[in-house]
Amino acid sequence: MEQKYQCDICDYVYDPAVGCPEEGIPPGTLWEDIPDDWVCPECGAPKSLFSPE
Repeated sequence: MEQKYQCDICDYVYDPAVGCPEEGIPPGTLWEDIPDDWVCPECGAPKSLFSPE
């Protein structure tokens, strides 16, 4: 199972199995493969403010 990452600001969880289709990230996309300029779809926090769940 792939590692999930949680937003330190709003607690949104990125699950690689689900991806973030509404933001153009298809299911199966690993955290490492998400662009560095991606932001949390819930609060807009940068990728750097996510921590492993």
